[in-house]
Amino acid sequence: MTTLTEAKRSEDTFEAQEAKRISARERQNAITESDRGLLDLIQGDFPLTERPYAALGEKLGASEEDVIASMRKLRELHVLRQVSAIFDSRRLGYRSSLVAMKVAPDRIDAAAAVINEHPGVSHNYERNHVYNLWFTVAVPPTGDLQRDVDELHARCGAEKTWMLPTLKLFKIGVTLDMSGEADILRKAEVKHAWSNIEIFDAPSPRDQELIRVMQQDLTLEPRPFDAWAEELNTTPAQMFADAKRLMETKLMRRFSGVLHHRDAGYISNAMAVWDVPVERILEVGPKMAAFAAVSHCYQRPVYPDWPYSVFTMIHARKKADCIEIVEAIERETGVTERALLFSTKEFKKVRVEYFTGDYERYRASAEKKV
Repeated sequence: MTTLTEAKRSEDTFEAQEAKRISARERQNAITESDRGLLDLIQGDFPLTERPYAALGEKLGASEEDVIASMRKLRELHVLRQVSAIFDSRRLGYRSSLVAMKVAPDRIDAAAAVINEHPGVSHNYERNHVYNLWFTVAVPPTGDLQRDVDELHARCGAEKTWMLPTLKLFKIGVTLDMSGEADILRKAEVKHAWSNIEIFDAPSPRDQELIRVMQQDLTLEPRPFDAWAEELNTTPAQMFADAKRLMETKLMRRFSGVLHHRDAGYISNAMAVWDVPVERILEVGPKMAAFAAVSHCYQRPVYPDWPYSVFTMIHARKKADCIEIVEAIERETGVTERALLFSTKEFKKVRVEYFTGDYERYRASAEKKV
């Protein structure tokens, strides 16, 4: 089991790296109280209306111009990552998995570069564990997830690779408290969860086109949805109705703002994994997911050298907060057999883009290399 002392030492290294980046303190000082209120608001439900920045201004007591200027500044500060639709890849027919890879330390940068070539890889981190390279990968309905992971294993020269797909989802959804006023141990409603493994077909061609457009980053102009509606050969009102239908059918989880966690001040990223007895998983999972600081909570497979069945992702402003949250989860659930894995290097963090043709081009290139 990774001890809290070992995890703390690893995170110290990561935070030292972060401190060398462009003036994190100056960045935080540049974010005003009104900016923080805006960030808290748009991480929820961004208004799907013809003049969304005016609608946000009404809620915040600000003008449309002020909201646009604030969002532009937050983009320039690398705090606001994007504003777009967020989809449920599983319901789009995509197959995905977390993957744990054991790579010789002197090969890890080269292995990460190979993994990053895959267009379905959205997150790729080095973590403080014998399984030191962790990434998520998704393939479209026409893809073969096992084949792709096997190929990556071989190309990376990995010593061992485990696929860790989601068996049950107890929670997914990152919402960072930018005001800094909330209790780090608070509980929060869980909005997105599922307990049955289902295989979905790809959506209709028309919905695929809607998805391709609405996954783009929204522009900063008074009527940003007009260009999307024109691209779809429809009206904004019809596009909003279609988006509402996608949310009702759960293909779209929400339309919202997404932040760069570390540049927003949440520099600690901990993956706490728990050895939970099989008979307690359905009881324990929701208890862990109830913590607001837990952004993701899953049941995943176990292996002979990997006994951890429940995964919790924790984002906090500092390592001590992560550790405090882990200890609170222990008290809440009585589960104490766990490992705490901190990110020591980030190789890739993007959003998967659906139905763009990138995967097909990747496969064509991969086949030529064989």
